[in-house]
Amino acid sequence: MRRLPISLITAVAIAGLAPSFVSARENAVSATAAPAAITLERVFASPGIAGAVPRGVKLSPDGRFLTMLRNRPDDRTRYDLWGYDRHTNTWRMLVDSLKLSSGKELSEAAKMQRERERIGDLKGIVGYDWAPDSQSVLVPVDGQLFLAHVTGTDAGTVAPIAGAQGGEVLNPTLGPKGGHIAFVRDRRLWVAPLSGKAVAVSPAETNADVHWGEAEFIAQEELHRFAGSWWSPDETRLAVERYDESGVAVVTRAAIGAGATHVTTQRYPAAGTANAVVSLSILGTDGESKVDVDLGPDKDIYLARVDWSHDGKTLYVQRLNRVQDQLDMLAVDPATGASHVLFSEHAAPKSWINLSDDYRFLADGSLIWWSERDGHGHLYHYQNGAFRQLTHGNWEVSGLVAVDETAGRVILTGNRDDVLSPQVYALDLAHADTLTPLGDPAFANSASADAAGHTLIVTRNADGQPPQSYLADAKGERLAWIEENSVTGAHPYAPYLAAHRPAQFGTIKAADGTDLHWMMITPVMEPGKRYPVFTYHYGGPSVQVVHHGWQGALAQAIVAKGYIYFAIDNRGSNARGVAFESPIWHAMGSVEVEDQLAGTQWLKAQSYVDPARIATFGWSYGGYMSLKMLEKHPGVWAAAIAVAPVTRWELYDTAYTERYLGDPKAPGGVYDRAGAVIDAPKITDPLLVIHGMADDNVVLDNTTAFAAAMQAHAVPFEMMLYPGQTHGIGGPKISVHLYNSVFDFLSRHGVVAGGK
Repeated sequence: MRRLPISLITAVAIAGLAPSFVSARENAVSATAAPAAITLERVFASPGIAGAVPRGVKLSPDGRFLTMLRNRPDDRTRYDLWGYDRHTNTWRMLVDSLKLSSGKELSEAAKMQRERERIGDLKGIVGYDWAPDSQSVLVPVDGQLFLAHVTGTDAGTVAPIAGAQGGEVLNPTLGPKGGHIAFVRDRRLWVAPLSGKAVAVSPAETNADVHWGEAEFIAQEELHRFAGSWWSPDETRLAVERYDESGVAVVTRAAIGAGATHVTTQRYPAAGTANAVVSLSILGTDGESKVDVDLGPDKDIYLARVDWSHDGKTLYVQRLNRVQDQLDMLAVDPATGASHVLFSEHAAPKSWINLSDDYRFLADGSLIWWSERDGHGHLYHYQNGAFRQLTHGNWEVSGLVAVDETAGRVILTGNRDDVLSPQVYALDLAHADTLTPLGDPAFANSASADAAGHTLIVTRNADGQPPQSYLADAKGERLAWIEENSVTGAHPYAPYLAAHRPAQFGTIKAADGTDLHWMMITPVMEPGKRYPVFTYHYGGPSVQVVHHGWQGALAQAIVAKGYIYFAIDNRGSNARGVAFESPIWHAMGSVEVEDQLAGTQWLKAQSYVDPARIATFGWSYGGYMSLKMLEKHPGVWAAAIAVAPVTRWELYDTAYTERYLGDPKAPGGVYDRAGAVIDAPKITDPLLVIHGMADDNVVLDNTTAFAAAMQAHAVPFEMMLYPGQTHGIGGPKISVHLYNSVFDFLSRHGVVAGGK
C-alpha cells in the first residue's frame, strides 16, 4: 500500500495539554506587525520549504568522502550528486545531472519501478554506488550508466560505461571488488567489466513474461525488495531471481490524461489470484555456469530476502509463505543449490509476519536478527543454533544501523524512551539491554553508518526545525554538519518561523483501555471562541502518524487558515507492538474507525472546538478510512475528504491484502465487511472523493465502483479527478489545486474558520 500521510514527522512535546490562547502582548504585536503566514502556494513551490534535505547520504568505503543527492534551488525535484572531502573540508558537485541527461523518456518498466520506490516524481540522479576502492562512483542517469571519478588521475571526469551502452538499463549494481557491473536489459541479466563488453549471464527466454534479475511486482510494492540479483563476495557469481508471471491475471489499465488515454495491459496479482512463480539460481559471471536453488516443494511462496555469507560459502534466503504467518531462514550450498531451514519465525495467533531489513550476518557466521516473537520488535543474536535476546521491553527497535564487530557494539534506533520520538542507541553486544543514547533527546533522531559503525550520519528534527544531518563519531559526538539547515537568514521557512505554531500531545483511551496518542496544532486562539478542526488520519498498518519532531509546512498552512489540526494513531498503527497492530487482522475498517471516532468525541468535548465544524481527511488507506467513518457513524463529521481510497479490497494486490484479510474466497464475509461499496448508500454527510486518473496502485476502478453505488441510490457526493496523475497526485500547481479544492469544499459546507 502506497503510504501517503501528510509530511507529518511530528514535533517535540510542550508542557501541558491545554491549547495556548492569545495574550495581551500577542495582541499588541499582531496589531503592529503580524508574522507572515505560510500559504499553500509556498508549501509546494521551489525551493523546498523545509530547506536543504539531502537524499542518499553515503560515506565512501575509505571514509574520506561523504556524498549525497542534493536538489536544485530552482527545481526541488531534480537531484545532482555532491561530495564533501573530509581531508580538505570542501564541497563540490561531482555529477551535474543536467549535463548527462538525454531527455529521453524512461520505459514503462523504469517508470513503474520508480513509482514503487516512491520516487516517481524525481528527476536527475536518484541513486548511486561507490566503487570499493573509493576512487569512483557508479551513477545511473535516465537509464544510462556513468562512472564518475572522484580521485586519482581521472578525478573530475564522468564517462559512460562502454559495456552498458546500447539501451536502457535497470537495477545496475557494482560488484563488491569493483571490477564488474551487473544490470538488466530486455529481461535478461548482463555482466560487464568496467571497460569491456557485456555478457548475458541469464538464459534467453522466448516467453515475454519471464524476467531475470528483477524483483517481481509484489516484491517491489509490498515486500520492499527491489533487488533481483546479489553478488557473491568474490565477484565470480550472482544469485539471480527468475520470475514467470504468465499465470498472473492480465488487467487493462487506462491512464487517462488531459489530451489522450493510454490503455495498457498489466500482469496484476489481485487478492486471491495467482502470483508470479519465483525461483532463484546462482549464475557465473562468464554466463556458463548455473545452479538452481532448492526453495522447497511449495512454489506459492514469497522470496523475501537474499544474502551471502561473508566467506561466500553459504547463501541465505528468507522464504515467506503465502499466508504470511511463517518466515523460514534457509541456508543454501552455492555449489549444489541444496538448502535446509536454519530457523523459522511464526506470527502470533490472528496476526502476521512483518518483514524487516534490520538484520546483519557477521563474519563469524552468527546473525543479528530483528523479531517480534515476544510481542515487540527487538534484536536477537543467533549463534550456534540458538537465539539470545539483546533488547527487551514495551518498546520497539525501529532500525539496525550498524554492527562494529571488533568493538562488539550494535548501533540501533528505537523508541525506548518515548514512543513518539525515535532515538539512536549503542548496545553492548555482550551484555543485553546495555543501551547508551547517542543523540540529543530534544530531537527525533535517526541514523545510518559506515559498514564498521565507526562513523555515523545522524538526521534529526524538532518542532520548528526541519531535518538536519551531521557526521558523528562512534560515541555520537558531532564531527561536522552535513546540512545544518538552520531556519535563519535565507532559509525558505525563516519568514514563517515567527508564525509557527507548536504541536501539542496527549492520550485518550480506546474502548479496550488502550492509550491512543494524539497530536494537535492550534492557531493563536481567543478565549471563548470555538474553532473548526481539520483531522488527518491514515489509520492503516506500518504507519505511525503521531510523532515528535518536524510536522511539515502543510499542517502549518492549514492552521494559518484558522483550523485546529488534529491527528490520532488508532489501533492497527505502527510502532506499538503486535497487540496494538493486530486487531485489524481480518477486520479492516473496524477498530480503526472506532478509535478515530473516540478522538473526534474527545474533540467535541473541548470548549475551544466547534463540534459542528469537524472535518476529516485521508489519503490511500486514509481515504478508505474516510469512507468507512462516514458509513459507520453518520452525523459525526461535518464533512470528509477521501483521496485515492480503496473501496473494494478484491481489487488490491495479493501480498498486502491477504496479509491482513486472508483469502477472499474463504467463507465468512471478511472482504464484504471490510469494503466500502456495499455500505456506500449509508453516507449522509458531505463527501469529496479525489483520485488520480492514471493511478497504478489504488486503481481508479475503486472510485468508479464507489461512485456507481452512490449514484445508484441517489446519494449526493462530490468528486475531483486528476488526468494523468498517479497515486501521489502532486506538483507545484496540481497540489495547490487539490488542497484549494478541499478547502473550497469545506467552505461550501460550513467547515470554515471565522464566526463563532
